[in-house]
Amino acid sequence: MKIISILMLAPLACTSLAFSSITPSQSSSSQGWRQTPRSDSVRGAYTRFALTGKFLKLPHGDNSNGPALAVDCNPAKKSRNFMAGNLLIGVPLKIDYVEPSEIHGTSYYPKVAVRYRLDEAKEQKQNWTPGTDKTSAVFSKDELEKMLRARTVEITARDDRGSDIVMQFDMSDPAIVEKGCDVDARKMK
Repeated sequence: MKIISILMLAPLACTSLAFSSITPSQSSSSQGWRQTPRSDSVRGAYTRFALTGKFLKLPHGDNSNGPALAVDCNPAKKSRNFMAGNLLIGVPLKIDYVEPSEIHGTSYYPKVAVRYRLDEAKEQKQNWTPGTDKTSAVFSKDELEKMLRARTVEITARDDRGSDIVMQFDMSDPAIVEKGCDVDARKMK
């Protein structure tokens, strides 16, 4: 009788293990900001702060890592040590070519149309510069400071097919990023 009970529970245990192995890729950013030293030939030594989020609406294709906010800073500089902020998505994004308001004619810049909401506030629209691989978008220091003041940040962008990709980031304690990047999440603009 005990052998029959064990044999009946075996498929249930296997199914449970299979589903538990799928969920880590969609885990939220509860672990908080991770700090990693990095270097390259152009920028030299710098620090990357990364926060992993989750997809609320998945992109097409294989993206098992989930979205991330990555902030690169050079703590060796006493001021202006913020280098770049990137929204890393991992799938090709829809690139729009936008004419700048101060120049009229044939000058167009590639941009990624982004909508984001901080906590329960009204949705804001921005045009961010695409990353070199076109699977990421670059945001400014001002945008980072706004995001660090929030508890949650929801960001929507479009993939190269025009489908919405919706991401959520649970913002943890910003102290590590504020200190390492010379940003102030407490100041109001």
